[in-house]
Amino acid sequence: MSGTKPDILWAPHQVDRFVVCDSELSLYHVESTVNSELKAGSLRLSEDSAATLLSINSDTPYMKCVAWYLNYDPECLLAVGQANGRVVLTSLGQDHNSKFKDLIGKEFVPKHARQCNTLAWNPLDSNWLAAGLDKHRADFSVLIWDICSKYTPDIVPMEKVRLSAGETETTLLVTKPLYELGQNDACLSLCWLPRDQKLLLAGMHRNLAIFDLRNTSQKMFVNTKAVQGVTVDPYFHDRVASFYEGQVAIWDLRKFEKPVLTLTEQPKPLTKVAWCPTRTGLLATLTRDSNIIRLYDMQHTPTPIGDETEPTIIERSVQPCDNYIASFAWHPTSQNRMIVVTPNRTMSDFTVFERISLAWSPITSLMWACGRHLYECAEEENDNSLEKDIATKMRLRALSRYGLDTEQVWRNHILAGNEDPQLKSLWYTLHFMKQYTEDMDQKSPGNKGSLVYAGIKSIVKSSLGMVESSRHNWSGLDKQSDIQNLNEERILALQLCGWIKKGTDVDVGPFLNSLVQEGEWERAAAVALFNLDIRRAIQILNEGASSEKGDLNLNVVAMALSGYTDEKNSLWREMCSTLRLQLNNPYLCVMFAFLTSETGSYDGVLYENKVAVRDRVAFACKFLSDSQLNRYIEKLTNEMKEAGNLEGILLTGLTKDGVDLMESYVDRTGDVQTASYCMLQGSPLDVLKDERVQYWIENYRNLLDAWRFWHKRAEFDIHRSKLDPSSKPLAQTAAMFPFFRKSPESKKPSAPETEADGFVLLGDTAHEQRKAAKGKTSEAEDSQPLETDKENSSSVTVAGPEMENKAGQTLENNSLMAELLSDVPFTLAPHVLAVQGTISDLPDHLLSYDVSENLSRFWYDFTLENSVLCDL
Repeated sequence: MSGTKPDILWAPHQVDRFVVCDSELSLYHVESTVNSELKAGSLRLSEDSAATLLSINSDTPYMKCVAWYLNYDPECLLAVGQANGRVVLTSLGQDHNSKFKDLIGKEFVPKHARQCNTLAWNPLDSNWLAAGLDKHRADFSVLIWDICSKYTPDIVPMEKVRLSAGETETTLLVTKPLYELGQNDACLSLCWLPRDQKLLLAGMHRNLAIFDLRNTSQKMFVNTKAVQGVTVDPYFHDRVASFYEGQVAIWDLRKFEKPVLTLTEQPKPLTKVAWCPTRTGLLATLTRDSNIIRLYDMQHTPTPIGDETEPTIIERSVQPCDNYIASFAWHPTSQNRMIVVTPNRTMSDFTVFERISLAWSPITSLMWACGRHLYECAEEENDNSLEKDIATKMRLRALSRYGLDTEQVWRNHILAGNEDPQLKSLWYTLHFMKQYTEDMDQKSPGNKGSLVYAGIKSIVKSSLGMVESSRHNWSGLDKQSDIQNLNEERILALQLCGWIKKGTDVDVGPFLNSLVQEGEWERAAAVALFNLDIRRAIQILNEGASSEKGDLNLNVVAMALSGYTDEKNSLWREMCSTLRLQLNNPYLCVMFAFLTSETGSYDGVLYENKVAVRDRVAFACKFLSDSQLNRYIEKLTNEMKEAGNLEGILLTGLTKDGVDLMESYVDRTGDVQTASYCMLQGSPLDVLKDERVQYWIENYRNLLDAWRFWHKRAEFDIHRSKLDPSSKPLAQTAAMFPFFRKSPESKKPSAPETEADGFVLLGDTAHEQRKAAKGKTSEAEDSQPLETDKENSSSVTVAGPEMENKAGQTLENNSLMAELLSDVPFTLAPHVLAVQGTISDLPDHLLSYDVSENLSRFWYDFTLENSVLCDL
């Protein structure tokens, strides 16, 4: 514009045209260049678009503001506000022979000349044009013109004048506006309120004012400095933005006393703010001498009535070009698209891309939203990566009732799919811990049962300095080796490792037989060798080689074992020490490491990571001294904790160290399901109260709810209540009774009811029941039953004289339950069954009530935290 930076306007209805306004008006046409080359004379706007100049209008000098006519016809009619306060209607490319030719060139002149700051067309009555002027002490600053009014000389003075540009054509000069508002003040910005064509919002010198044209003598206003650039959110007509220097004020016209939100920009003053016409609540702001446009996304977040909280906003910045931006304009229909212009009239077509919001469904479907489009990720048919996802595994395990077998605890690894060796080790460890805890409690209650769940690390520490070694003969060899005498603690450790069973008899025979049955020939041979039975080891290897799925190479290993010699410098020892590292099976490798090791030095066995932790620990318990064993267990425990290896639960037990190990496991795998079931198995109270344990449990419960596994969640809650006595009863149990309502078919006279907050209280209150009980003491002494004469009624006998409070409470329960069961058919949810064995004051007939007759009238809503009965 004249003496100012250029401005830019999109055509309201011709979405491929825009106007650049500075000292002249330039009309451009935008076209796509995706499949075509750039035409001669076109300006490149972006990689996909270019602009072609259609026409130029230089007939309106001293432009200060421009507003595009909002109606469809005429297409290119613009109102231009000038420095002298006049408003001129002009056109770009308009046919002079059209029916609207009388509008072009019409001028609207105020009484006193001063600058026109802003223009606004009425969106409903398209012929009304509002103009905001500078202050004049004897005139109004807000003038509303009707561009199509039929004036006559008798009503409104008119005169024929020539245009200031010196044209020969004359036009009407209109000097009488429809409305005059804002006397003795300046108007810096204005806009019509879309909700009512008679309401005009104006940014005056010191306040924002709402004028009602039906009563121009009154106005609603609020004092503020933020009076520039007033603009209404096109999607929320009560939300208005205005600015002052570096601050943007967001107003709610329903509560106009103060801004609902104030946005502070950079120290530079603002030059323009504009709501996006295609996106709800998106506001763009531009500061002076900046190449960045800042965007504020106003999120709709409902708040409680009476709370004065600021709206949630998401702020971001975009840089459409490298040079300073003079102005910008949102495209009226293309989503998030704008065009910007620099002070030297360089233009850029720019699209603000939406943030992509990703969402995983509870069943691992991936979806994301971008703009108005919602996309779903389609899985390839042969892609098995989803099966490896821990969420999928936990979901399938939940369906198989994984973790709920508390009798044969070891079977839980089979329910998990029998694929993970760490899970197998974990559940066998927990099985042995449970088994030997019960065995110890039977022999000597409260003795060492709790020590079992503390893990082997705590067990071996309790026996330091109590074990001595002795020499033992080999079976099948003329040789003796030093083996630690097994005290009670080391025997318990071997039992937890699974090598021996109950009792003090150290016999690994049953364990070897089970390994042979499972086809673990190499492991069985190694365990036999570690127990100084080389003859049995050779026998097992030969059986494995001759079995259907056995490895014929086991015969070669058996032959090598049979040639064992104790001579340190023998060729056999030299060859085995060299070739054992080439064996693929870790158990065959540690067998030769054991035979070729020096006495007391068994690192080749103890630190072979591919050998099961339980076998290495059992080996250490047989061959290491107390000090060596303690150091080894401590080091191995730290390794297991750091790696999150579930085999380490054998060492840590269900203690604080076990929680640390499980935390590493969950961090590595995300398996909160196993963590929850494991820690519930036998952890002491202080461990169960650990916030990490509670976090895993609650997250698993939420996960079951997200999968809509209501019954599985209820089963887990039942399981939890059995194993964790400190867990609180669920809220459903205490809240279920107030939700029951009377059956409409009930023939019994209605009992007194008290309704409050949607609850119905059936029967008498506790105070009334106790009062009635005092007057019926004799009846209670005679043991008269309380009966109802209704079908499916329940009778309860009050026996013998008891304490007054207890009798009153019993009568209260009987009256309430008899009335409840007679009037309302209902069934207990699994949430309620979870506490059946823990709450003793629930009558038996409540838990066994027959609901077969009218059950179809109700169903249990498991989608709510506090489940209620719903009438179908």
